[in-house]
Amino acid sequence: MNEKLSDPKKTIEVIQKYQFAFQKRFGQNFLIDAHVLEKIVSAAGITKDDCVLEIGPGIGTMTQYLAEAAREVAAVEIDRSLIPILQDTLQDWDNVTVINEDILKVDVCKLAQEKNGGRPVKVVANLPYYITTPIIMGLFENQVPLDSITIMVQKEVADRMQVGPGTKDYGALSLAVQYYARPQIVTNVPPNCFMPRPKVGSAVIRLTRFLEPPVKVDDEKLMFAIIRASFNQRRKTLVNGLKNASELSFTKEQIENALTSAGLPLNIRGEALTLEQFAQLSNEFSRI
Repeated sequence: MNEKLSDPKKTIEVIQKYQFAFQKRFGQNFLIDAHVLEKIVSAAGITKDDCVLEIGPGIGTMTQYLAEAAREVAAVEIDRSLIPILQDTLQDWDNVTVINEDILKVDVCKLAQEKNGGRPVKVVANLPYYITTPIIMGLFENQVPLDSITIMVQKEVADRMQVGPGTKDYGALSLAVQYYARPQIVTNVPPNCFMPRPKVGSAVIRLTRFLEPPVKVDDEKLMFAIIRASFNQRRKTLVNGLKNASELSFTKEQIENALTSAGLPLNIRGEALTLEQFAQLSNEFSRI
């Protein structure tokens, strides 16, 4: 078997061989640290029973580790210039399918059906940081059969996903992630573990999908509209935030009544509410 791509010399060799140019628009930073790669595969709990969806395999560095650990890997890569490289670097493995597509346009439910008989897949990715949230939310909101998502993200985003009320990082992303999954930061990763080096620190976070959401809510869409409106104007009280929101059409009186029924003070700000309180408030609005 060839040397692993986690050896920086090997990565440079491949990049030079194909005269590959890093694309800023795809946010490409390739991992070159074997310890971090092993940690990701171990945190994702990959076994020979698993079908793994990898988003953004790059030159195939993590794909090699995943292919060794999993039964099957489907790797979705948007950058066409990486496809011949992946065919080369993954030639020793017959359990990898490379799909040249934008993950936001892929029908992942259909892919899980084809590759895993509709059973939950494990998602593993070193995500481009500018598109982290749409990818994660797309996987959750489209009800993709998921066991877990183990991803490399900007450290600040990983922090945001797992914090609770009353902190400055708490926001719509924290609540959305915690509605669908249990977040756990696995490890922090400094810039020197990548090529080229990103300007920010990174972290690996595992999101373990809940079988049932932790709160009962009558109308998910309404709850998330309320959450978004609460954080769009963080400095305002919840009453004003909801009153000014273009996607909601409640009067000030209706908002005040709903808050009172949910046992919340009228001067409270959105950032003070737990997921449970947002669910309760949303259910009060559903009854209007």
